[in-house]
Amino acid sequence: MRARITYFVLAAVLVVYFVMVGSRGVLLIRQGTAVTVALGAAVLVLPALGLWFLWHTTRFARSAGRLARELEAEGGLPPDELRRTPSGRVDRDSADAVFARRRAETEENPGDWRSWFRLAVAYHDARDTARARRAMQHAIALHDGRAAAADAGPQPRRPDPAADGTPATDGTGPPSPR
Repeated sequence: MRARITYFVLAAVLVVYFVMVGSRGVLLIRQGTAVTVALGAAVLVLPALGLWFLWHTTRFARSAGRLARELEAEGGLPPDELRRTPSGRVDRDSADAVFARRRAETEENPGDWRSWFRLAVAYHDARDTARARRAMQHAIALHDGRAAAADAGPQPRRPDPAADGTPATDGTGPPSPR
């Protein structure tokens, strides 16, 4: 609940900022000179891009939350079976072991949104945010019946060992430069 409140407060602050920046863009355009009109138009692009990004991020979060609630009602949410370091971070070997199980589950049932949802959680636990997001987008597409988009979805792959900036220790990828 705290994360949701934080998200909405930050979104509200962003919207206020976009309105303020947009009003400055309109004021520049009203000046009427070629330079101020060009600058005003450029200033209006930033809030438009920001609103587009905010809209898509909010829609993604709502869809992922809807799937999580549905999976929880079915009793299918993945349990937290990860070991943690004393600082609270997820142990890398533990995350890799869980990921291997989730990947195998997804490869057995590539058309099941539930397995893609659990794979997205495993990617997230392994700190591979980009693949976690793609797997969750694929789960949402499968759930919502957008089969054409879902059929061309990502293949479950091992998380990038250097995604969190730590060197690879299992020989599966190049060590990250440090």
